Amino acid sequence: MNKTRKIVILSVPLFIFLLVCIFLFKGLYSDPRKLDSALIGQTVPEFTLQDIYDENKQYDASIFKGQKMLLNVWATWCPTCYAEHKFLNVLAGEGIYIIGMNYKDDRQKAIKWLTDLKDPYQISLFDENGMLGMDLGVYGAPETYFIDSKGIIQYRHVGDLNAKIWNDQLSDLFDGMQ
Repeated sequence: MNKTRKIVILSVPLFIFLLVCIFLFKGLYSDPRKLDSALIGQTVPEFTLQDIYDENKQYDASIFKGQKMLLNVWATWCPTCYAEHKFLNVLAGEGIYIIGMNYKDDRQKAIKWLTDLKDPYQISLFDENGMLGMDLGVYGAPETYFIDSKGIIQYRHVGDLNAKIWNDQLSDLFDGMQ
């Protein structure tokens, strides 16, 4: 075996090791809460969902037109949703229009939650089987979408919405939407 070939053969594992190290190092500094959405800049997907309180009342994507708003995806099985709920009530009290989407949950538990903790939502959708959630690309609850007055998704926030995140990162974005 010649010397050049031996060096090449011995350097392949080192090269693979360095690639793996770079990949892992890059992962250490990525934000796991920043998940890009393919729907940014697009309208909310078409759907028909029941109102959480009234099974006979249905909504479609037209509810997302006319004013800027938040679409908050939540569930009673989600402890982080519980933590963010008080702040959603604060936002609603400040006049922010919020539509809630109860995701893969039990209707009666969700109604009790909203009754006990106060309902910050102007409309409460019930996505029992998660179909709209799947169309939106929901990974889990909570997630919040910023939707402009034309029904176009402008931003997606994964994780809880709280005063610090809202004031430091998101309020200017929301205020700047039409």
